[in-house]
Amino acid sequence: MFYTAKPMIQYSIKDLEQLTGIKAHTIRIWEKRYQLIEPERTSTNIRFYSDNDLKKLLNVSTLNRNGLKISSIVTMNNDEINERIMEISDTSHDSDNQIEQMIVAMIDLDEQRFERVLSTSVIKIGFDETVIKVLYPFFEKIGLLWQIGTIYPAQEHFVSNLIRQKLIIAIDGQSGNSKPASKTFLIFLPSNEWHELGLLFYSYLVKKAGFRVIYLGQSVPFEDLIEVSLKHRIDYLFTSVTTPLTLKKYSEYIHQLSLAFPDRSIFVSGYQTHEFKIDLPINVRLALNPTDFIDEIRTM
Repeated sequence: MFYTAKPMIQYSIKDLEQLTGIKAHTIRIWEKRYQLIEPERTSTNIRFYSDNDLKKLLNVSTLNRNGLKISSIVTMNNDEINERIMEISDTSHDSDNQIEQMIVAMIDLDEQRFERVLSTSVIKIGFDETVIKVLYPFFEKIGLLWQIGTIYPAQEHFVSNLIRQKLIIAIDGQSGNSKPASKTFLIFLPSNEWHELGLLFYSYLVKKAGFRVIYLGQSVPFEDLIEVSLKHRIDYLFTSVTTPLTLKKYSEYIHQLSLAFPDRSIFVSGYQTHEFKIDLPINVRLALNPTDFIDEIRTM
């Protein structure tokens, strides 16, 4: 069997702006004045950028936000940049710094760097705050990378496995936290949805809040949800939609859930909840971020 190499990843300047937070106008100025990055062109003369350009801009963003002028940064070699960034990560805590460096580590499949950034954050602000302020926004960025087609499955699997191990341990640590009379969350992903980490984040938060959880995980057929609900008392449903869908398919699935479980509250999270604005059924609520969701379940 013969395999062909995957085409080189190509980012537009708009992609770089979304992923780094640096305005496209600023990127163009740095490009012209300092030759910071050098875009290539397609056969139809459209400019595009590479993984190396993205990594460089993420590193520059970290250094610039921490007081270094761009004129100084451009004189530094890669080793000097990496050393300075590690110093910043070890001596201060800024969620944007951590997220940017985790993206760089993911692109390079650098486990040591990824673990160092993650461990430093947990030591400084604790596991819960790291989940809410670092890991969740990080995976929102990963969702964006999926939308624009600039992440290899191997890269997502790399970071997913590292973080999944830590989340499973944290979830296991909440065993026995629920009381016999606790209400139950059914937590699952729709059919053909495989992006599980966000779901694990929320499962951890639900268990920590003292609820009982039935966790079905990835790609659950709709009929299985019905079957579980017939055999077990379910008070709330929680799902997440990250994989690209059409507005029509997204809306149909939300309304299908609502009609199948009219007397249960349904929470929906994931990248598509930010992308699509639809009229929600009365029993469906969006979990747009962990902080708001925590506030909501505290009142239940």
